[in-house]
Amino acid sequence: MQKILVANRGEIAVRVMRTAREMGIKTVAVFSEADRDMPFVRFADEAVCIGPALSAQSYLRADKIIEVALSTGADAIHPGYGFLSENASFSKAVSDAGLIFIGPSAHSIEIMGSKLGAKQAAAKFNVPMVPGTEEPIKDIKVAHEVAGRIGYPILIKASAGGGGKGMRVVNNEGELEEQVRTAKSEALNAFGNDDVFIEKYVGSPRHIEIQLMGDTHGNYAYLFERECSIQRRHQKLIEEAPSSCLTEDVRQQMGECAIAVARSCNYHGAGTVEFLVDENLNFYFLEMNTRLQVEHCVTEMITGIDLVKEQINVARGNKLSFTQSDLAINGHAIELRVCAEDPLNNFLPDTGKLEMYLTPKGPGIRVDDGYEQGQDIPVFYDSMLAKLVAYAPTRDEAIDRLCRAIDEYYIQGVKTTLGFGKWAVQTAPFRTGKFDTKFIEKFYKPEYLQPHDEELEAVAALLTGHIWESKKQAPELYAQQSKAGGWKMRRK
Repeated sequence: MQKILVANRGEIAVRVMRTAREMGIKTVAVFSEADRDMPFVRFADEAVCIGPALSAQSYLRADKIIEVALSTGADAIHPGYGFLSENASFSKAVSDAGLIFIGPSAHSIEIMGSKLGAKQAAAKFNVPMVPGTEEPIKDIKVAHEVAGRIGYPILIKASAGGGGKGMRVVNNEGELEEQVRTAKSEALNAFGNDDVFIEKYVGSPRHIEIQLMGDTHGNYAYLFERECSIQRRHQKLIEEAPSSCLTEDVRQQMGECAIAVARSCNYHGAGTVEFLVDENLNFYFLEMNTRLQVEHCVTEMITGIDLVKEQINVARGNKLSFTQSDLAINGHAIELRVCAEDPLNNFLPDTGKLEMYLTPKGPGIRVDDGYEQGQDIPVFYDSMLAKLVAYAPTRDEAIDRLCRAIDEYYIQGVKTTLGFGKWAVQTAPFRTGKFDTKFIEKFYKPEYLQPHDEELEAVAALLTGHIWESKKQAPELYAQQSKAGGWKMRRK
């Protein structure tokens, strides 16, 4: 493997290219017209424009991407995450073109790409499941029967879904039919597939995932867990490794279950098995992501394993460079997704120009980013600007180090999640590890991020006290001064 085309953009494209360069492998970037001046385009050895800004006309053009790979002499394609990374047809088309797909087989992607298919495959290996249906709901009568059997509340989920689309909580029988219709409509619009199924709604779980690697020789290892419970709109904002709540025994059980899921579809490459974990540390299989995760960085920090390098080596046909017994958890890592979003306005995406962009540095700090100062944040793609990772020997030290790094991260021109991140990791629930996926709903209010100047407030209090005392001691003088405008205070 001498040349890799990276079928992605932004920070993940740069991340893959860095490892490829260290391995002596040349890279090809593909970019949309909107991304012409992005850092990943300059970082690659070659770069080819593949279409307009809209993803459907550029980064989702599988045929065009394969055509560029062949014309530039690339041996392989790395899909990153998002876009075509979990598209079984793309994986097959890459292989059919005589190229190497740096990821799992089309067969594995297809099985795990369907939430129902994934559950059916995992169930054969006795992986714990949330009670629910094993087939798509075709008859509303059956939906009523299942819901009545497992008990409300229940969750309607799109089989081909992700990112919270096609997902609805149903609290009672009267809501069921409407919510099923809504979920099916959302699923059809988002994924072209309106299959939905039912699960028992686990009210306030932890969202914990296991990173695994497998090769084509039948070797597997799990690289421990990541805590991903702090989310908005079912999408993660803060991740850490290891989790603050797992015991060694539960960690091992979850890791072994994750490998069982991988074996169920003859998986190879990097993959992540996601679980819901309740307050008693009972865990239930959620889904498998057949690609590199956004939050892979924290796993790399605590294990010392370059997951992209392992992906490339597995794609070359090599065995894993480590065994399960070689792995150990060293220290603690926390990642904040630095997104162009407004935490004061329901985390709505923001756009604009990066008038100032200075990243933090120092011991234990890693920033994976894809933008530079002076660049515009486009409306066409994900809102994430960067991933800020803090690593330290202990969890408390990692939290403190992350806060220091947030203070050193200067971004002007767009609103970001930096302030929210600093607030969140300093709260008592986060510090003590007593939180779940309802963290934002339970503990966060936008006013907590409003500027709070204690020194100014102290001065204002002294001035108010002085005015009050003056008024009591000389009411006639105060009245005269008030008429003359002498005691005016302006609100800003």
